[in-house]
Amino acid sequence: MTFRQLLTAVIGLALTTTPAFAEKEQPAPAPKPALSTVVDPDPTHDPQDVLYLDLSNGGRVGIRLMPQWAPNHVERIKTLTAQGFYNGVIFHRVIDGFMAQTGDPTGTGTSGSTLPDLKAEFNALPHLRGTVSMARTNDPDSANSQFFIVFYPRFALDHKYTVFGRVISGMNYVDAIERGEPPANPTRILQASLASDNKPAPVAPPAPAAMPSVSDLNTSRSN
Repeated sequence: MTFRQLLTAVIGLALTTTPAFAEKEQPAPAPKPALSTVVDPDPTHDPQDVLYLDLSNGGRVGIRLMPQWAPNHVERIKTLTAQGFYNGVIFHRVIDGFMAQTGDPTGTGTSGSTLPDLKAEFNALPHLRGTVSMARTNDPDSANSQFFIVFYPRFALDHKYTVFGRVISGMNYVDAIERGEPPANPTRILQASLASDNKPAPVAPPAPAAMPSVSDLNTSRSN
């Protein structure tokens, strides 16, 4: 092999083994920051993001609203709370071991507010005990005013319903909400307010007096 042939072979080998003619590699996109799952349990920190539900079972439930998870849903809850929309509304669908749902002024689970439905803000937050999430129909963009509080973890709901908060106090009162679809004697939200409103809990109305039994009536007639 002549010197010229040897030089040509070496140059050809170099061109086939070096990346000089390959496209310049693009830097990988920076990963999106993960949503923090930390929930501040102190209601004095950002009291505008703490929702209080005063229930007819005598308890006050504190919910930390998380606008960084679902800003439009949190804003909707705040708007309806300011309007007094939730005052007097029952928990119309309460399934033991699952969740308690409220937010329908008709108490049927088929209605909502007059505001337009919301676009879904599905996120990576899991449905744990105490999670507060928005109810909807089969349409992902149909959340309006109804929401539910989870009794026990239900991970099958993850990425399908918009999580917007978590209970930070009074979960025992959530546990005491009357069960049923709808319950025979439903638990009501007497008052919904933000911690920043500084509203005292209303006094629950007294339970109606028990009607006398037939035996009691017969006994009273015989005296």
